[in-house]
Amino acid sequence: MYAYEELTSAERQLWDAYPTGRSVDFRTGAAEDDPGNGGDWGDERTVRAGVVAALLLGANPARPGGVPALRLAGARISGGLELGGAEIGHVMRFEGCWFEQGAGLYGATTRTIQIKGSRLPGLDLSMARVEGRVALRHTVVSGAVKLLNARVTGELVLSHAALSHPDGWALYAGGLVMEGGLFCRTATVHGGVRLVGAQLLGGLHMERTRLHHPGGVALLADHAVVSSMALSEGFTAEGTVSLRGTQITDQVSFDAAVLRADGTALDCARMQAGIVVFTPARAPSGMVDLEDARAVALHDREGVWPERVRLQGFTYGSLHESSELQASSVERRVAWVRRHPGYAAQPYEQLASWYRQIGHDDDARRVLLAKQRHRRRTLSLPARLWGHLLEATVGYGYRPWRAGGWLAALILLGSTVFASHTPTATEPGQVPPFNPLVYTLDLLIPIGGLGQRTSWYWEGGTAAWLSYALIAAGWILTTAVLAGITRTLNRN
Repeated sequence: MYAYEELTSAERQLWDAYPTGRSVDFRTGAAEDDPGNGGDWGDERTVRAGVVAALLLGANPARPGGVPALRLAGARISGGLELGGAEIGHVMRFEGCWFEQGAGLYGATTRTIQIKGSRLPGLDLSMARVEGRVALRHTVVSGAVKLLNARVTGELVLSHAALSHPDGWALYAGGLVMEGGLFCRTATVHGGVRLVGAQLLGGLHMERTRLHHPGGVALLADHAVVSSMALSEGFTAEGTVSLRGTQITDQVSFDAAVLRADGTALDCARMQAGIVVFTPARAPSGMVDLEDARAVALHDREGVWPERVRLQGFTYGSLHESSELQASSVERRVAWVRRHPGYAAQPYEQLASWYRQIGHDDDARRVLLAKQRHRRRTLSLPARLWGHLLEATVGYGYRPWRAGGWLAALILLGSTVFASHTPTATEPGQVPPFNPLVYTLDLLIPIGGLGQRTSWYWEGGTAAWLSYALIAAGWILTTAVLAGITRTLNRN
């Protein structure tokens, strides 16, 4: 406890103003008011952190009719502001102040904390309960801001702030529960932002913010529960953005974002979201991982996906793209699926299912044909040769009309050649007349018969060899058709 006589002139001003919540402002209106010069401020604007703590803990209680509050501007706070475990029932507001040491409120219960346009070595609100908001607008924080397992009934505002902790987490807020939103707009962060398991009922808003953590994780929000997420409008992350297992009720937007990382630029494995807007300013420099993620809708455009995109298990209800790209939709979507490393059937099946859902059955068949072509490259040489045969004859069952084309061509060839040659009857005078067309059909049909093949034969020459070739072609064509139909029915 401080005796009034022990206080400096500046401290007495704050002491007298606190019971009524009156603001104390030491600023002069000159350039020296810049908090960057706060270390040089003299005693006339210096307040010991212990005096601030004493007031917040009730050293000078309210007078009848007054509402206490600590409102201090342009001051140099000397020493460390230690309020761990304290119960603070009044608002504290610092504007244009310079803190010699960080502020520690570990496990405290407090009201709104506003620090604007100030210099602060760090803020620890881990395990704290804040009835109101925490705001660090336009503030430079040279250490970590910690809200580990904290609960805030209002908002966390870091807009236009500069946080710097390059070797670790500049914002360490795993398990944070926010009834309001986390607003970090137009901010600069040197170090990582950790929000693992956080609950942000008012959303995460990081428009125009720059995160610098190259070689590490710029934003770690795994398993967080968020109403909406705006990483857009120039949002830049140098380092991985990780949203593994994150649940986003409404929309997550990467519109006009810049994602740079050496390995994985965006990790959304097992993420669940409503609408995913993936329209960054340019394609990320690293891989995008969407394995086992789920989205109600995906909005994207051409040229926004990196070379590698993990899509195994990614499911979506609908795809949206600009109207000028719809003409080449299938080719572009197949190229997108092919960005998955190696061969995986599920991304093709998911895409085909989407086209069936909107009534584009032919586009769905084109996707499934592309799947078989991709799969063929992973098979042994004999299997690849059989695959080429299936595609040439029936398009793996997705182009059955090709079998009709081959059949018509063989019928024309056989009829023409056999019409110019004379066969030998197996039983002269007892067989039906020779018909080149029916004879050709009889050779091509492997089961049953039309009576021509058993009644006439060739004694060598071109016609004889052609008849053997047509028999073989009939078996091959029939086998290919049956295999293609079976493959289609099984959706293999």
